[in-house]
Amino acid sequence: MTPEGADVGGCPTELTVDGRAATLYIPASKRGTPVDIRTLIVDDDQDSCDFIERILKNEGYRVGSLTDPRKVEDELRKNDVHLAIVDLKMPDLSGLDVAQIIKKYDSDCSVILMTGYATLDSAVGALRYGVVDYLKKPVREDERVGGVTRALPAKGLSLLPEKELHRNIGSSIRDLRKKRALTLKQLAKRTGLSVSLLSQIERAESSASVTSLYKIAHALKIRLPELFARV
Repeated sequence: MTPEGADVGGCPTELTVDGRAATLYIPASKRGTPVDIRTLIVDDDQDSCDFIERILKNEGYRVGSLTDPRKVEDELRKNDVHLAIVDLKMPDLSGLDVAQIIKKYDSDCSVILMTGYATLDSAVGALRYGVVDYLKKPVREDERVGGVTRALPAKGLSLLPEKELHRNIGSSIRDLRKKRALTLKQLAKRTGLSVSLLSQIERAESSASVTSLYKIAHALKIRLPELFARV
């Protein structure tokens, strides 16, 4: 039963409180359309594709990759793609060429360009082809994830509510911990939770009980609701 005063369009998400089930309602106004978001990586460097794919899968996205940019159009015919992350410098087609192909085939697909050779001309070209973000290599992990999470709400998209909730809580904890210059080991000592569990919570690989979140909030010297600020 929806709690009194809860958003009628809210999405119920199950949490655990001291071993008993509890329900948190995510208001519809706080989330985009929940879909299985598919991201496509286009980079002629296989190691780069594998690295980005691992990061985004850990964040809850479905990810595909191509090392041959000439296959992009075929991929778009076979699968819906919500977001493409494209390297600018590739031997067969440039990232701008790929962005143009993507936008011509699906104007609603968001494109992020990555480059180690940022120039004014390429930045202007990126804007011309509707690129939503332009990241200079080497790109940090948080920048890649940030670029993706910034691009999707503009299209009215979000991860599935449960995944989004866990990802937002995890990133809040990670950011607050780093802001206080605490290592996972130090936070584990303050909370009595294991380093492994804390790492899984930060990476949204494990859901945390409210008791664990309370311990984390206390260790970070914040109020528990602050961990849900991004939800």
